[in-house]
Amino acid sequence: MVSWNGREIKEMALKDAKAGIRNEAGIAAALGILKQSFGERFQTGQSFREQHAHTTTYIPPQLPDGVLFAESAEDVKTAVRVCAAHRVPVIGFGTGSSLEGQVNAANGGISIDFSRMNRVLEVNPEDLDCTVEPGITREALNIYLRDTGLFFPIDPGANASIGGMASTRASGTNAVRYGTMKDNVLAVTAVTANGEEIRTARRARKSSAGYDLTRLFVGAEGTLGILTSVTLRLQAIPQKIAGGVCAFPSIKAACDAVIMTIQMGIPVARIELLDAVQMRACNAYSGLSYAESPTLFLEFHGTDETVPLQSAAFGEIAAECGGGEFLWTVNAEERTKLWKARHDAYWSARALAPGLAALSTDVCVPISRLADCVSQTQADIEAHGLLGPIVGHAGDGNFHVLLLFDDKSAEDIAVAESFVQRLNRRALDMDGTCTGEHGIGQGKMAFLEQELGGTVDLMRQVKQALDPDGIFNPGKIFHHG
Repeated sequence: MVSWNGREIKEMALKDAKAGIRNEAGIAAALGILKQSFGERFQTGQSFREQHAHTTTYIPPQLPDGVLFAESAEDVKTAVRVCAAHRVPVIGFGTGSSLEGQVNAANGGISIDFSRMNRVLEVNPEDLDCTVEPGITREALNIYLRDTGLFFPIDPGANASIGGMASTRASGTNAVRYGTMKDNVLAVTAVTANGEEIRTARRARKSSAGYDLTRLFVGAEGTLGILTSVTLRLQAIPQKIAGGVCAFPSIKAACDAVIMTIQMGIPVARIELLDAVQMRACNAYSGLSYAESPTLFLEFHGTDETVPLQSAAFGEIAAECGGGEFLWTVNAEERTKLWKARHDAYWSARALAPGLAALSTDVCVPISRLADCVSQTQADIEAHGLLGPIVGHAGDGNFHVLLLFDDKSAEDIAVAESFVQRLNRRALDMDGTCTGEHGIGQGKMAFLEQELGGTVDLMRQVKQALDPDGIFNPGKIFHHG
């Protein structure tokens, strides 16, 4: 136990995401019924189960007992009814790109794989919205939408599924202009604990009708029900897009430029911060020759007239803040190369030390505190002899550390986990959050308690009301029951 802000908090290491109590008799009964109902679409082989446990970080994988490849909402309803009758856990699975153990089967149970529920159900170009099944990925959706002149703007980096993005309230590089998933989901349909499918809202752009259940399910990490469709807000593909890069002498100088850009109302679409270590990694991995100093990657969306004005305005701000020349282009091939380097940041950072494990963690603070939080985090990394490149969605105060360490060394694991604890406390002390977009899952449950205190008890009451037997993704966000 440690004391923090006057409260006694139990620190839980990521490696302590322990398995819960298994309902062996119920699981055995459900496996038999589901195999009889779905045949080859229900698999219990070791390799299938391993593919549906969490392996993105060093959180130990916890395998489900079976995997259902659902093809329709009716399949999901059937599976949930069987599992509810036998009190067997149900875990939704999109692409498995979540970072905090969200798809682990902590208590065993059934994984519902949505890769075959990947259809676009409806596109309404005049209303700028669409409805999709949860298994479609964001890249596949945007390829489908291309001929309509519309696109879905949320870009978390990974080619994640829309259902997974909704469940973790994902955001990413475009959030500074287009918002996060909570701003871009108009409605969902979800299968609840009684096996019935509900719809949380209509397609209207606003409503005052009752509780906002849409946003209750968005970010719930599959703990309140299983999503079967998502209705999304779309955007028009910009007439002109410019991308650029600018180096700065310090993190503070780069963050000052970000704050001035936001305060002046320049409609930047992306504004990403990479520290010097991450720039060194990007240069080596992607064959680039950028300055190895704190750097902002930017993108502007607009018209032939507005994009050059926005780019020039940022160039003036950068110069005022001591930055180097702002190099920008509207050439699509050059922009793609620039942003590929940003999207490959994870792999380029891993390449700095190929033999080490990686722990990806994020926090978010008010942008006025971003420079302080990043600078203090860099000092922490250096003081403890760690290797941890930093990238950030600077426009909304969110940044990530990819900590590289030896996961076979108990000492290294302890040092890494201590760093994560300090990082989260640092963000909370600045009135920030322990996660801007990764979610809580298993890895950040202790920090949620630190962040919200007794409010978590209210979350437990909501969970108890909607899922009294705790079948939906148990062992995530908080301990239930």
